Formats: sequence, C-alpha cells, structure tokens
Amino acid sequence: MTTMTRTTAASLLAMMLAAPVMAQTTITGVRDVNDRIDDINEVVDEDFARSEDAARFGNPETRPGLTGSASIGYSGKTGNNESQELSAGVRLSYTQGNFVQTLGAALDFAEDQDRKTKEDILAVYDANLYFDQSLYGFVLARIEADGLANTAGDVRRDAFLGFGPGYRVINTPDMTWRLQAGIGVSYLEDGLRNSVTETGYLAASRFYYRINDGIFLTNDTDILSSDAALRVNNDLGVNFRVTDAVSTRISYVTEYNDSRAIRSDNKLGVSLVFGF
Repeated sequence: MTTMTRTTAASLLAMMLAAPVMAQTTITGVRDVNDRIDDINEVVDEDFARSEDAARFGNPETRPGLTGSASIGYSGKTGNNESQELSAGVRLSYTQGNFVQTLGAALDFAEDQDRKTKEDILAVYDANLYFDQSLYGFVLARIEADGLANTAGDVRRDAFLGFGPGYRVINTPDMTWRLQAGIGVSYLEDGLRNSVTETGYLAASRFYYRINDGIFLTNDTDILSSDAALRVNNDLGVNFRVTDAVSTRISYVTEYNDSRAIRSDNKLGVSLVFGF
C-alpha cells in the first residue's frame, strides 16, 4: 500500500468513525451537557460584562453613518405536536458628528397546536449629544408589548421616555465618575386596556476606581422616582486579575422598591474564569 493510499484510507476511516459520533450527540444527551456548559459560560461572561463601560474614559468612538446588524430565526415542529417559533432582532447605530443614536428591537412569536403562545415586541432607543468631553445630553426610550395580554394582571404595554443632561465629574486613568439626571414619562396598560401615565425623575451614577494593575472597583447606581414608587438599583463590583490566566469578579447587587412589602432584594455574585 502506497503512502497516498494509506493516507486516503486513514482519512476515510476517520470520517466513518467521526460521523456516527456527531450524529449521536443529540440522542445521547451529549449536546444537552455542552449546551449547559455554554449557558454557564454565558452567565459568567455577562457578570464580567457588567463591569465594562464603553463611555468610561470619554465619549465612545463610533463609525460615522449607519451601522448595525440583524438576525432572524424560525423553527417548526410536526408529529405528535405541532408548533412553530419565530424570533428576530435588529440593532442599528447612526452617528453624525457629536450626535450618536442607537436603536434595538426584538420580536418573539410562537404557536402551539394552532394556538398563539407568545407575541412579544420590545424596542429601545438611546441618543447622546456630546457638547464636549465632560457635558452631554441624553434621550432614553423603551417600549414592551404583549399581544396576548387579556387580563387585569397582564401588562399589554409598558413604555418609558426620558431625557436630561450628563456630566463627567472625574476623568483620570485611575478614577472616573459621571452623573446624569433627567425627567421622564412612563405609560402602563393592562390586558383590559386600562392605562396609567405618570411623570418620573431619573438619576444615574457610574464610578470606577483602579486600585492597582490587577484590581479595580465599579459602582453603578440607577434611581427612578415616581408617584407609584421609588426604585433604586445599585451594582457594586470588584474585579481581580490574579494571574494572566485567572480572573475573578465579586459583585453585590441591591434592588430597592418602596412599594413592596420587602423593599430590598440583595444578591451576592462570585464569578471565576480559568484559562489554560
């Protein structure tokens, strides 16, 4: 047998052995385990991402003009039960000089046995006008819609629009702190078409402090006050880079709402990433 023949035979054998393994990952449950590992990695990545801030050291740089991305997914099932799901998402950004706008939207529709089980629409809008490296103005808008809401306990429409100024109080390589405050209007409609509109006041703080080359601290605070309730969310986190291959984040998140019987919910999180 020549070298080329042996190589070809080995390649064919490898393909024959590999094909059944790939085909069996779903039915044997191997894919479920791998998907679960991916889910864990995603949760940890999201925890670390909370410490990131594109506007931490100055106005974020964006490409002039229109940029963005979109995705769509569909699945349908027949047999013992019939169902179908459709999901779509889009994120757009438009930059013109010192004026930056972003728009994001997501759609989720589902049917099971010819009965609608999901009809959700979500959209957010964010605009920033940068006057200089310290002072800027912002606009925030959000809407969530549930097309299947039909009871007083369901939320059919939930929307918010707010605007105001922001200012960078401190901006050094080791410490940054910026504040923003504004006024907004919220709209809430239940499944019976009963609605409530109220004025709210919002404030936010973003603080960063680098202790040394391997440790930094972040503290993000968001406040929304209205006739219905005072809501405060605070996310305190410390990131450690133990080595080039080991990173840790410890966070403490507090969610306060004075309209609840138990006003505060607190969560301690510890995330550890190894690379080797």
